[in-house]
Amino acid sequence: MKPPAVVIGIGEMGGVFARGLLRTGHPVVPVLSDSDTDALAAQVPTPAVVLVAVGETQLAPVLNSIPLQWRQRLALLQNELLPRDWEGHGIDTPTVIAVWFEKKTGQDVSVIQSSPVHGPAAELTRDALGTLGIPAHVLHDAHDLCFELVRKNLYILTSNIAGLEAGGDVGTLWDNYQELAAEVAAEVLAIQEWRVGWPLPRQALLAGMVEAFHADPRHRCTGRSAPLRLARALAHADQAGLAVPRLRSLHAQFPAD
Repeated sequence: MKPPAVVIGIGEMGGVFARGLLRTGHPVVPVLSDSDTDALAAQVPTPAVVLVAVGETQLAPVLNSIPLQWRQRLALLQNELLPRDWEGHGIDTPTVIAVWFEKKTGQDVSVIQSSPVHGPAAELTRDALGTLGIPAHVLHDAHDLCFELVRKNLYILTSNIAGLEAGGDVGTLWDNYQELAAEVAAEVLAIQEWRVGWPLPRQALLAGMVEAFHADPRHRCTGRSAPLRLARALAHADQAGLAVPRLRSLHAQFPAD
């Protein structure tokens, strides 16, 4: 029997990965909010992977409480993720995937494009998604991973934040509100660059964002989390000492509840 896979957080996204892992022959050990993770880690000390499938706002407390046996087996999939988010918890080499598909309650998986994945369990993650017909591909360089994470962050933050004003879908956003989207994207990239800690290839990242817009132009810009994403972006901008006037103007119009 193949070693089990641990999935922390069995929501919509965690459920997708759990099904894929089961189809690859790995028993799945679910970790719920009230689970005793230390007891589970004692029972399953060497899982094939420990997939952390909680939302981005829950990631830090989960990483703080990860049992020692599991720390070198982590896989992360959150939006807005960057290396500092795991390095700050003393985690060196997690498997990380930039997820380019959605799964909402009562709906099938919606794929925008292939999801890049890097790290020790990259092949397993790719193969698990492949059993469900969800495309993914393995990255072999950590710098490529950083680029892909920033590209996904740029896509989701620009579409969510600019979409507060523009509404509609990403195709309409880029076709009819390109000035707004470009201004938001430029300020988002400034924040991402500060969070990464080195200069980013901005034109390549912008081209990658537009490529994703064109891959699924009917993808909706915003959801319930958009005002919170804007608030988090502004918190980072404040830490970095960045002016980001367009983001601040949008926040004045669309404050988080």
